[in-house]
Amino acid sequence: MDKIAVLIPCYNEEKTVEKVVRDFRAVLPEAVIYVYDNNSSDRTVQLAEAAGAVVRHEYSQGKGNVLRRMFREIDAECYILVDGDDTYPAESAPEMCRLVLEHQADMVVGDRLSSTYFTENKRPFHNFGNSLVRLSINCLFGAKIQDIMTGYRAFSFAFVKTFPVLSRGFEIETEMSIHAVQRNMQVENVVIEYRDRPEGSVSKLNTYSDGAKVLGTILKLYKNYRPFGFFTVIAVVLALISLLFMMPVLTEYFVTGLVPRFPTLIVCGFVMIAALMLFVAGVILSSLLGKDKRDFEFRLQEAERWKQDAMQH
Repeated sequence: MDKIAVLIPCYNEEKTVEKVVRDFRAVLPEAVIYVYDNNSSDRTVQLAEAAGAVVRHEYSQGKGNVLRRMFREIDAECYILVDGDDTYPAESAPEMCRLVLEHQADMVVGDRLSSTYFTENKRPFHNFGNSLVRLSINCLFGAKIQDIMTGYRAFSFAFVKTFPVLSRGFEIETEMSIHAVQRNMQVENVVIEYRDRPEGSVSKLNTYSDGAKVLGTILKLYKNYRPFGFFTVIAVVLALISLLFMMPVLTEYFVTGLVPRFPTLIVCGFVMIAALMLFVAGVILSSLLGKDKRDFEFRLQEAERWKQDAMQH
């Protein structure tokens, strides 16, 4: 088991990967630095090897797929995840590692938004999107994470070995943040100095399509982790619609004793039944979620025993 593993997912980062590897070797000389290449067509692999990194490959395209491979293959007491585009300062890594190794943090977030991100980043829709995602998750899940979409994080062994990677692309950061909050893991924020990509380095993030995937991921995870709230909101909306259209029919019945709009009454009745079924589904799924949380605590204990056994051998 490594003491510290620096994980760098890369796709066509020949402009910056060598500098990133050398910077992290300088501040974390005891760390093993892994570069996971994701089908690069430039000199990313050769430059990473020349800088002293251990290079491995993931052939399924997408950052989520790369992280799945990393988390599956590497055992370490502390993991540092950083992009290979040289936008994050290596100087913050020792403090992030300290919080994991000495302060028992499960995830440390490199917070760009509290420092230089909005001035350094030249893409206004990215600025808006990051603020929107942070507000959405902190409100929906009761979190206090300052930067949801950052690619600079530190993790404990327990987090990495119990985190189910479901996303394939850039929405993986959102998934990790929500998982940590929902599973009551210790999350710390470290303010970092963000810098924009150097000239000639191109972002792989598509503002609109990847932004839509991130929002879809938030909605999906809210349904999975907060089923009572999710289905209750839908049930209330359907019930209000049913009552809105049913009231004139009932009023006319009480006045005249007639029901001239019988189809409306039938449809409203079915809509109300659907609302009640959704509410019951939310109650049932919420109960199942409680069992899932208990099972997860046992998985955390198993991961800790696995870690102790690996360190002893």
